Amino acid sequence: MKLKQRKTDNKPSAPFWMVTFSDLITLILVFFILLFSMSQIDIVKFKAIAESFQQRQILEFYPSVIPNENPSAQPDTETPAEDPEESESEENADEQLNRLLSEINEYLEENNLGDVVVATRTERGVVLVLEEQVLFQSGKATVLERAYPFLDKVGDLLSRIPNFVKVEGHTDNRPISTAQFPSNWELSSSRASGVIRYLLLNHDLDPKRFMAVGYGDTRPIAPNDTSENLQKNRRVEIIISDPSYDDSQENQ
Repeated sequence: MKLKQRKTDNKPSAPFWMVTFSDLITLILVFFILLFSMSQIDIVKFKAIAESFQQRQILEFYPSVIPNENPSAQPDTETPAEDPEESESEENADEQLNRLLSEINEYLEENNLGDVVVATRTERGVVLVLEEQVLFQSGKATVLERAYPFLDKVGDLLSRIPNFVKVEGHTDNRPISTAQFPSNWELSSSRASGVIRYLLLNHDLDPKRFMAVGYGDTRPIAPNDTSENLQKNRRVEIIISDPSYDDSQENQ
């Protein structure tokens, strides 16, 4: 019996490399789809993070790199509540300085010292300006006995309050050159220190509250052109500081 031979399909088929190529193209397509989907997720996350920063005011002082969808909407800012104790403390300090100024002016009026001692209230605090003749002999830095009563009054007032005290020495522009004071710098500094030394020796005051500064002739209050103006510039200033004053402004 004769077997029939199967007819072979002679239709042309795709070459084997086409299969590999199509798989490669498919993988590349999937790869780019994944990249695209991941990039979309990153942008969404980035926007969410940026918006959360804006809502929490973390970038309050810096403009956001993400445009605000509602520019007119501003984050709510709350004014910090004022501490009642701090406010009361500032009021008490202000009242103390005013009372101190009032007592000093009364003392000056009773003792006819208004022409040589001036007491004023400025942003720095209570400022006492004492001309040279009240405290020292010309070219000297030893406190005179006639200044003791007034300095005792100041010391008594300072013992009632905790304020910081700055004492400044000033001179006119006439040069001085002695063994003790080679220039006006040394003279003005010694005079400021002498006033503080007297207050500390005769009153129970904390030395940490005091600062002595000598300015020489660098801060005149009048032109150095007449004997009267020269006399005004030779002075010591006692500044009983206002606690709210920032003394760093003086050097700007």
